Amino acid sequence: MKNTGNLNLRLLASLILITALFLSACDNGTQATPTTAADGQTPTAGMVGQTPVGGGTMGTVNYPGGSATLNGAGATFPLPLVSRWAQDYKSSYPGVKINYQGIGSGGGKKQITAKTVDFAGSDSPLDDKQLEAVGGSDALLHIPWTMGAVVLGYNLPGLTPQMRLDGPAIAGIYLGKITKWNDPALKALNPGLDLPDKAIAVVHRSEGSGTTDIFTDYLSKVSDEWKSKVGRSTSVQWPVGIGAQGNDGVANQINLTQGSIGYLEASYAKSNNILYAYVKNKAGNFVDATAENVSAAADGAVQAGLPADLRYSITDAKGEKAYPIAGTSWVLVYVNQSEAEKGKVLAYFIWWATHEGQQYAQALNYAPLPQSLVERDEAQIKKMQCGGSPCLP
Repeated sequence: MKNTGNLNLRLLASLILITALFLSACDNGTQATPTTAADGQTPTAGMVGQTPVGGGTMGTVNYPGGSATLNGAGATFPLPLVSRWAQDYKSSYPGVKINYQGIGSGGGKKQITAKTVDFAGSDSPLDDKQLEAVGGSDALLHIPWTMGAVVLGYNLPGLTPQMRLDGPAIAGIYLGKITKWNDPALKALNPGLDLPDKAIAVVHRSEGSGTTDIFTDYLSKVSDEWKSKVGRSTSVQWPVGIGAQGNDGVANQINLTQGSIGYLEASYAKSNNILYAYVKNKAGNFVDATAENVSAAADGAVQAGLPADLRYSITDAKGEKAYPIAGTSWVLVYVNQSEAEKGKVLAYFIWWATHEGQQYAQALNYAPLPQSLVERDEAQIKKMQCGGSPCLP
């Protein structure tokens, strides 16, 4: 009986200790929501109390979760990253479902203008006329949520090492002036390569596209002829080439066509094992489309000063390492959210994406937002109003 009594006392003490620890955790507001990412690793994103990768003036926030279905559409440029965000956010907050359709930036702009989606993705900002149509920057926000590179992918089996291109050569190809791979202009840039006597098959986007806007913005800066004859837009009158739908469509067309070249977002080129060229930047260096070099381009733009509405360009940026065909992908969202509860969930998701969500960027071949840009994002998100009150505290 004595031994039984001691055992009971020990069990009671253990129970008291466990209860005390549980109450302490509740007082601290902590949560323990173990989640597993698709790659089998335990993610830190979405966990309350984690330090946001992107940083930020407010530090961490306690995401309330909630229950809502958020519908978005637009650019295919960030689709792999947004899909990962949606998956991971739902694993931490099961009541939140995020649907995002990659239909091109042009389609995203149309749908957010018509208010048929809760948010839109675009790799090009609304122009002045488009923004005025929705009430201006006081009505609709441009929030950068990722950055990446547009690369020139090509299909020339057995050609190594990577090709090198500069602005005039790229413009010449897309103007239809350089039609063979062994053109003197290309041979001069690639003295160590045995370029074939083969016709160049040019591939471009067939629909309105932010990737096209980034690409033609770059060409308009490096080629006066391109600027005067074609110009910059999400959709242009192409002098030559075959059209393909979306970044994935361009990737497929390049893979199917020997001798082809096409512009596409870097993550699509790398995931489809497509060779792409180093591009000569403003400093005269041939640089790779790495996250570091895209961030270098963004840093140059931030240092030069960004407009208040965050509609800016980072193509052909200054800097020794800056990749020249770099771009931002924005999430477009209205300031006034008519459905207060849904608006609050949307605001918290965008905050999460621009903070904790940035940890997934580099692995998917995107560039994490620099700290200086995250701080500008915070100011934009805090403008969102839900039922007449700020969506975020």
